[in-house]
Formats: sequence, C-alpha cells, structure tokens
Amino acid sequence: MSKPTATTSPTAAVVPASGTLVTEHGTTTVADTVVQKIAGLAAREVSGVHALGSGTSRAFGAIRERIPGASASAGQGVSVEVGEKQAAVDLQLLVEYGVPIADLARSVRRNVITSIERMTGLEVVEVNIAVVDVHIPGDDDSPTSEPTTSRVQ
Repeated sequence: MSKPTATTSPTAAVVPASGTLVTEHGTTTVADTVVQKIAGLAAREVSGVHALGSGTSRAFGAIRERIPGASASAGQGVSVEVGEKQAAVDLQLLVEYGVPIADLARSVRRNVITSIERMTGLEVVEVNIAVVDVHIPGDDDSPTSEPTTSRVQ
C-alpha cells in the first residue's frame, strides 16, 4: 500500500489534483504561446490533419519558412485563451480528403486536451475545431510537385 502512495506523491507535488498551479512552494504561470504551441503540435500529431490555419496564414507560413533563420510557427492556426486554472483552444484545420471529419475532430480534441492538461496542469474547458479546407492529394500548389525540365544543358 505504501508503494502506490510513493509513486503518486511526486506527481501530486508537481501538479496538484485540483489542477491549480499554486502550491505552498510558489506559483507557476503558463504563457499563452506555450499553450498555443502545445495545442498546435498535438493537433498535427493526429493522422488525417494535413495542416493548421486558413489559406492566408498558411501562405504567410510558407513565406516565413523561406527566410533564413526563421521557421513556421507551431501555433499557426491555433488561438488560445489562458486563465489561471483553465484554457480554451480554437483550431483551424486543413484535413486530408477521405478522412471522416467527426472522427478526426474527436481524435484531435482528445489529443489536444490530454497534451495541454498533462504538460501544463491547466484544465482545458473547450477545444473548438473549424475545418477550413480539404487537402486533395496531387492538388499541391508547391512548385516541386511539377516536373522540372531545363531548356538549356
């Protein structure tokens, strides 16, 4: 009996069961951008999610990737509201064609909630998902998908 208590005790000290980040040793605050990045990465982990963000934000992300030293934002297509104890998330998804959207949304929601709650100790009160587009294979706008032929040798 003392063994289960010993294994759960350190977890309770890090993130109390009440979900609060205030302990007798101090207060922990989590920035909005941290929750935004966790949510974005967790959503991208789910099979069937092609990308996050609207067409405009994806276009800016593609430009940002081409700038030396810059990288695409992990929080692209993610909006969050973070309080002292709770967080709410809004996602914009581009889904793969053929994937059942209701099942995908359920999986994304579950993964985002689990990741945020496990990593931050915040209670996620809602995850709203907006499917903004469907990706059709072979319909890429990237120039690398076109065959390249040179006029000169």
